[in-house]
Amino acid sequence: MSGHVIISHGLDSSPGATKAEALARVAGELGWSHERPDYRDLDATSLLGDVPGRIARLAALARAATARPLVLAGSSMGAYVSAHVSREVPVAGLFLMAPPVALDVEPRYLRAAMVPTRIVHGWEDELIPAQDVVRWAQRRQDHLVLVPDSHRLAAHVEFCADEFGRFLRMLA
Repeated sequence: MSGHVIISHGLDSSPGATKAEALARVAGELGWSHERPDYRDLDATSLLGDVPGRIARLAALARAATARPLVLAGSSMGAYVSAHVSREVPVAGLFLMAPPVALDVEPRYLRAAMVPTRIVHGWEDELIPAQDVVRWAQRRQDHLVLVPDSHRLAAHVEFCADEFGRFLRMLA
């Protein structure tokens, strides 16, 4: 089975970011089509950007891609909106990197459909404490991988890509 992947970038990032590029490369190598929406216009509106606008944009793209199995992937704010959209649009799985479990804007708390989910998070994440993500993943019994890295997971880009490949193969 192959399908379609939508890869959402984080705040202060872009569709051409290193992690997004690495995940897109792996998806393509495994026969999955992929797209990377650009949220920079929404992110420029405030400190945390326009979160409901991001969710609406991703939901519209996801609804248009449901003819094939759909996986939503994202980093930080991209992970947050991917998780929320999974509750609106049927998805085969979620791949979340450094997901915030709570924000100071609506929607305040991370929510996601009960679908196969893999999370990669940094032990030294300076923005989102690892223990918060551990608790969130534990309640859902999600597959969580903790690595010795900061929020950007810059030292683990290829590791994230490899994990993503394993996740897509598992879904196939």
